[in-house]
Amino acid sequence: MDNNIRAIALDVLLKIEQNQAYSNLQLNQTLQNSNMKSVDKALLTNIVYGTIQRKNTIDFYLDQLLNKPIKKKDRWVLSLLRLSIFQMLYLDRVPDHAIIHEAVEITKERGNQGLAGLVNGILRKLQREGTEAMDKIAGEGADKEALSYSMPQWLFDRWRDQFGQEDAEKMAQSNLLASPVTARVNTKKSNRKDVLELLLEEGIVAEEGELSPEGIIVKEGYLPATDVYKQGLVTIQDESSMLVARAVDPVSGETILDTCAAPGGKSTHMAELMQGEGKVVSLDLHSHKIDLIKRQAERLGLENIEASVLDARKVSDQFESGTFDRVLVDAPCSGFGVIRKKPDLKWSKTEEDVTRLTNIQRDILHAASDMVKDGGLLVYSTCTVDKEENDNVADWFLSNHPEFEWDSQFAEKMPNNIKSYIIDGRSDIQIMPHYFNSDGFYIAAYRKKTTGGEKHA
Repeated sequence: MDNNIRAIALDVLLKIEQNQAYSNLQLNQTLQNSNMKSVDKALLTNIVYGTIQRKNTIDFYLDQLLNKPIKKKDRWVLSLLRLSIFQMLYLDRVPDHAIIHEAVEITKERGNQGLAGLVNGILRKLQREGTEAMDKIAGEGADKEALSYSMPQWLFDRWRDQFGQEDAEKMAQSNLLASPVTARVNTKKSNRKDVLELLLEEGIVAEEGELSPEGIIVKEGYLPATDVYKQGLVTIQDESSMLVARAVDPVSGETILDTCAAPGGKSTHMAELMQGEGKVVSLDLHSHKIDLIKRQAERLGLENIEASVLDARKVSDQFESGTFDRVLVDAPCSGFGVIRKKPDLKWSKTEEDVTRLTNIQRDILHAASDMVKDGGLLVYSTCTVDKEENDNVADWFLSNHPEFEWDSQFAEKMPNNIKSYIIDGRSDIQIMPHYFNSDGFYIAAYRKKTTGGEKHA
């Protein structure tokens, strides 16, 4: 079966590269359409994510091993070499000779004897010489952190400038680890204790989460294949992300706006906390993403979600000022907090992207703020760790919207084990991936003053 897994991994990697597909979506689609055992699904996930995560380090080694460039028509061989080198250097489940044999067999099936000989020669050279000789080359014109943590040097430099060397290294290292599978219990239908017992009956080993009272961590098994999942008792979601709905603190009977809602994790969480009473209006720019929200709501048995297509920057075209009790802006962002789940992000994003996204975030916040009732709540969140998109945007909003102030109750809504990360005088928090082995996330909460005030564009 292992050889088949590697052939499937190659197909996934090629689709990601050739079609510019998101790694998590492509991999999830493959897993859902397969009949593999849980242990094989875990191995496939490890190979695909690991190969992408370590891409520039692997390519550094490949440059030393290749005598001449691979022809353009045979570029698929590069992906095969990358996933094979990843296994040889970073996994210990299969011995090197078996990995080499499997790579050669896959090449024979897809290419020709010449390519098979090339693959065999390159991988056997790595097996013979190891990485010591090549490691000595590193540092001579190469970026140390880029190779050590397998990430773009500009991004590491940016983290170091923003957070210091120690936190930058911890974050970079944590992004090379496998992301835990976490889920949120649908409290409208069940509770965490009962769900954990039901999952165990289906062979899923899980335990209580660390950050959210609805959170669970899956240790063994494939959750989407269970009846518990299909019956809408759980939703796959990171624990950091679960804190966003807690910051919004929805109340039954209220009307809530989720401006950038797809795929619906936070909308459905808020609807569950409201016990199906009141209404969550979920917006997204793309119709196919609205379909995702609707399917999620249907699976979870939530009838108080109203999803529709709308650019969040144009909410005033559809709604009157002060329509909503609470508004969530979970803004489009660079995604640097979820690199473990979407490793292709660190290779595809640029510093120019961060600046472009910051402008969009400001525009959405400005437009959405007009939707909040006097005394209502506005929450801004991102799944990134970048200060330009987080702290800077949050401070910009307050300085340009004097009718808002920090939500004085923000800290009370957060779990005790993260309160130390909330800075006095502010109502925001930056969660780093290495704090709780969860996604990097930023949350800021504002209260609209009841006395009014002049608002600036």
